[in-house]
Amino acid sequence: MGTAVTIIVPTFNERDNVAELVERTAAALRGRDAEILFVDDSTDDTAAEVARVAADAPVPVRVIHRTENTGGLGGAVVVGLSAAESDICIVMDGDLQHPPELLPALLDRFAEGDADVVAASRYVGGGDTSGLGTAVRFGVSRAATWLTRAMFPIRLARSTDPMTGFFLVDRRRVDVAALRPQGFKILLEILARTDLRIAEIPMEFAERRHGTSKASLRQGVTFVAHLARLRFGKMSLFAIIGVIGAVANLGIMWLLVALGVPYIWAAIIGAEVTIIGNFILQERFVFADMRTDARGLGLRFVTSFAFNNVEAAVRIPVMALMVETWHISSVLATGLSLIVAFFARFLFHSLVVYAPRRGTDEAREPKADTATLRVIRAIDAEAMKPGEL
Repeated sequence: MGTAVTIIVPTFNERDNVAELVERTAAALRGRDAEILFVDDSTDDTAAEVARVAADAPVPVRVIHRTENTGGLGGAVVVGLSAAESDICIVMDGDLQHPPELLPALLDRFAEGDADVVAASRYVGGGDTSGLGTAVRFGVSRAATWLTRAMFPIRLARSTDPMTGFFLVDRRRVDVAALRPQGFKILLEILARTDLRIAEIPMEFAERRHGTSKASLRQGVTFVAHLARLRFGKMSLFAIIGVIGAVANLGIMWLLVALGVPYIWAAIIGAEVTIIGNFILQERFVFADMRTDARGLGLRFVTSFAFNNVEAAVRIPVMALMVETWHISSVLATGLSLIVAFFARFLFHSLVVYAPRRGTDEAREPKADTATLRVIRAIDAEAMKPGEL
């Protein structure tokens, strides 16, 4: 008999998948102590179909039907975590894009004892993303993953796919009551609010069998808002410094233009001054907790300076095009281009400039518990508390 496990399956109008999902899940878990728990938000008869299939299923099958879709899919998972018979829970979608045959691999990896979460990743070696379908969906998925990892570069350092909906979690290591999910990305919520150890196994993301994708523009907006709520701290500091740099840039440019300097040269000088100033402030206030494990100061500066100059080399001609084509103020055009540049800079600095050196985890010496580190931990703890925008 293997580890007792509850398979949590959030569903929304997926009655046609229930029988096959139960059959394949039961076959994959044959010989293990397991149950399947559906948490259903459907407007059709999915819950009735689960009850029908449960009557002859080889494993216990339960269904909780919610009348209020609180928190979306993530909220359904939280309900499942609270109601599960087992502390070891595996979350998977009900559309059969997550292959049930991978369940034993998740349990076997967890049995090694060095992880609290085991995620099925589309992006680790051996994984496959063909089930995403179009190139647009793949691009959106990758961009969202990069943005998420950039906003949580330490907590997600070992996660290649924090957006996956197929994962095992040890409920004993999670304060379920503290979770405040919004939308699809419940694993992100769990990892962002905890210091859980994570391991990954590769997953071949299958094509959808029945039903339609729940992704939409509204879900995208919900995701971005939730991401901002989870990680308001580091990105807000980066934004504040960016605003200071933008104001300085505009001020320098205005002064030079007023003195008769052509606006192109004024923009270049303003950009170079603020690039150096922003790096100094970011080192001190934004990425201070990442400097120890990152590359040396000189290499960080050269990498940051080179990227920002390449970005400026692209941004300034675009700004000039807006001035000459749209006939708007050069100062306004510079301001608009700086807003777009902000996101590119944040991604690059989080994922590249301050990325941990290879082998850092193995060679890392215990850090002294200084007053500065205690303050940083306190700020981080406050940022991780449930809240609203």
